Amino acid sequence: MLLHEILALAGFLYGILELAGIAAAVNAVMTSRTTQGSIAWAISLVAMPLVALPLYLIFGPSKFEGYVSARREGNLEINHIADKLAKDLAGFQVNFEDYHAEIKALEVLAEMPFTRHNRSKLLVDGDAAFGKIFKDIDSARDYILVQFFIVHDDELGKELQRRLIQKAGAGVRVYFLYDEIGCHQLPQAYLDELGAAGVESASFNTTRGWMNRFRLNFRNHRKIVLVDGRSAYVGGMNVGDAYMGRSPKFGPWRDTKVKVQGPSVQCIQLSFLEDWYWATHTVPEMDWTPRPAPEGDRAVLVLPTGPADGIETCTLFFLHAINSARRRIWIASPYFVPDDQVVSALQLAAMRGVDVRIILPQKPDHVLVYLSSFSYIAKTEPVGVKFYRYQPGFMHHKVMIVDDHAATIGTANFDNRSFRINFEITLLFADLAFTREVALMLIGDLSRCKPATARDFHSRPIWFKVGVKIARLMAPIQ
Repeated sequence: MLLHEILALAGFLYGILELAGIAAAVNAVMTSRTTQGSIAWAISLVAMPLVALPLYLIFGPSKFEGYVSARREGNLEINHIADKLAKDLAGFQVNFEDYHAEIKALEVLAEMPFTRHNRSKLLVDGDAAFGKIFKDIDSARDYILVQFFIVHDDELGKELQRRLIQKAGAGVRVYFLYDEIGCHQLPQAYLDELGAAGVESASFNTTRGWMNRFRLNFRNHRKIVLVDGRSAYVGGMNVGDAYMGRSPKFGPWRDTKVKVQGPSVQCIQLSFLEDWYWATHTVPEMDWTPRPAPEGDRAVLVLPTGPADGIETCTLFFLHAINSARRRIWIASPYFVPDDQVVSALQLAAMRGVDVRIILPQKPDHVLVYLSSFSYIAKTEPVGVKFYRYQPGFMHHKVMIVDDHAATIGTANFDNRSFRINFEITLLFADLAFTREVALMLIGDLSRCKPATARDFHSRPIWFKVGVKIARLMAPIQ
């Protein structure tokens, strides 16, 4: 082939690539959820399609295709379950006379009501959490639902596997759902052993469907254990020895889970069912009758969020919480990479005189996230937002309290990934006693922290400051 023919072919192929880049740029402008993201992707796709187009296919889209339509297609049993549950929960709905407008907005986001007659138990480390989880698994009589972002084939992972296999052998139905990207290191043998014992396991399969084929950026970050439709666990811990404080790298691991009983369990169960249906197109038999907890009358709202939502549910929830705060808002999150609207809400809260405290880990496990946090400290400290870095080991829990009456525990971090890309679940407790309990837990965390100030950024060498700025620019894909 002559040189001019090679050049002509190369030009033709590049032209096709450029057209594809332009088409993707149009898609980015039409679908990206932030103006900054639209502009960044559009410029990159037109100017550098060879580099930007593959990255866009993986990281660009923030809408997860097919999840909602898969549930809504036809006269599906899952639709009838959701509709009937909503009706059955009416008898447990809480009447918030003093906060009607604020509560209505939250219930619209959750598509389920606040329910009363719930009991909750705060579990503040791996030993406490998995001790309770394993005890409930051992007592299961009908079925067990297990969903985790990460499962390791280590001591804790093998212990979970052993107990699930034992219960499956005793005739208990066991459903095991995992994120295939989070569990990329989980050996196939682990899953095969579960399957051989009768455990039904499935990956969430974020790449299923031709529209999602290259979209490796989505994650199902939910962590749920649910037994017999009566007890459920939600929180930050995955399954691995690190979460038990056995990691030589991170040492003590600070995390929180919560056990709930009562009608909120059926709401958590619905979240699992929707994920299971996406993964398998099956609807397992479950107990859908909400019942009051043996004791306790806590008001709980279950808020599943994710990239299949028609609106930015997770972002709106946290914005609503920050904007409604009048006395204090304390946030503990291992990953703090919020967008501008959340930063502005935190600034305004501090300006109103709200006590805004953000607890971050001292030891990073993601360098870009760690670097980004310095820019947010420098930006919000002047108006009174206070930051703290947890010193012993790694802090991984996702907890928030608003004033004296509301607390959240869940899987969502304060970052773009949780706000827009991950499937998450958050429990909101509107209860004075439980909020006081969570506040005391956070006071204990603060006693193990050191203040983090803008001086930590300004005193660093220039290469560090450049790294912080670059990390901040990459915030939309962190």
